[in-house]
Amino acid sequence: MEFLCRLGTPDGLVVQQEHQAADEHSLRRDLEKRGYHIFSVRPAGLLSRFSIPGGGFRLSKRKKRLKTEDFLVFNQEMASLLHAGLPLMQALELMLERMKNPDFRPVLEDIRNRVKSGEDLSSAFEAHGDMFPRLYPSTLKAGEKSGELESVIRRFIRYLQLVSEARRKVTSALIYPAVLVALSLIMLSVMALVVVPKFTSFYDELNAELPLLTRMMLGVIDTVRSNWVLILGGLGGGWVFYRRWSKTNVGRIAVDRFTLQLPIVGSIFHRFGLAEFSRSLATLLSGGIPLVPASEIAVNGISNAYLRDKLQPTIQKVREGESFHQALEESGIFTDMAVDMIKVGEATGALDEMLGSVADFLDQQVETRTQRLLSLVEPVMLVIMGLIIGILLVSIYLPLFSVMTQLQ
Repeated sequence: MEFLCRLGTPDGLVVQQEHQAADEHSLRRDLEKRGYHIFSVRPAGLLSRFSIPGGGFRLSKRKKRLKTEDFLVFNQEMASLLHAGLPLMQALELMLERMKNPDFRPVLEDIRNRVKSGEDLSSAFEAHGDMFPRLYPSTLKAGEKSGELESVIRRFIRYLQLVSEARRKVTSALIYPAVLVALSLIMLSVMALVVVPKFTSFYDELNAELPLLTRMMLGVIDTVRSNWVLILGGLGGGWVFYRRWSKTNVGRIAVDRFTLQLPIVGSIFHRFGLAEFSRSLATLLSGGIPLVPASEIAVNGISNAYLRDKLQPTIQKVREGESFHQALEESGIFTDMAVDMIKVGEATGALDEMLGSVADFLDQQVETRTQRLLSLVEPVMLVIMGLIIGILLVSIYLPLFSVMTQLQ
């Protein structure tokens, strides 16, 4: 869920930000850990986006999340400037002079001012809420503590590239099936709403008794044509209800759980979510962040709400002294091979490297299963569309054969 928060920052400023969390209680706990003083927290519904403290309404411009490509370029340039030996403040000044993005420029200017006034770079980025990945401020904080800000930024760049590549492959793989389904639906709609009615008028003139299959098909088409406004209204209302329900914590978990249970596709999304967690955690651990806080950040960074919900208890178990691999195994969502690899990494003190290997392994499985899915989509779609079109044609032409038989 999204919440609109009015907060007091550690340096004495009062800001209004939007944050995402499972519920208000967990959000308040998280904000207090970050050192914020909480004035108010309320769901970011329609009215809360327009309301202002003290009464009245105004249209508040919501910050857009920075595009991955733009953020990647920014970090690459920042790492290059730091590698060249420029102080952080001078690097930010140069980045601000060259910044062309109208959404990012005022944010970067505020970050520059915060750093200039003595605030840490990680805190300056964290003050802008969900405009940046939550993993990023924590990564910067690890670099600031270790004195290796440039190397930490480069590790984050590598993480961002790998995650973006994995998402790009999955998205590209789903484009072709989506286009095929859309074209098939358009073709069926044209046949059902344009071609079939012309035959209907022809059969009415013949006064021929129509076969059962033809009567059923014409009945369905007539129902759709006569009630298309109600049907569209019902579909639209159902879609609005689904969108609102799926944004609630219970709805989001239920939808994501259903997604994971889908044949073939579910295993792809399952492994993709686990790869997100493993790579995020590997990046944080390699930056020097302890396991428990790193796990909290990595779990909240998973896009699938059901996987987040299943992994949340593992954090408390690790905090109470249970081994990390055992806590993951008890969650029941990690594969046996991944748990074994993490167990080895935990025993050898190379957990971050082993988690990176787990993420690479899962990414490879996602790519392999996606390619298999693509190889099945085309023939399956062709068979299904062939059956539907065949039924339509048979129902259309079957009365003609009956008429010809009667004439003979």
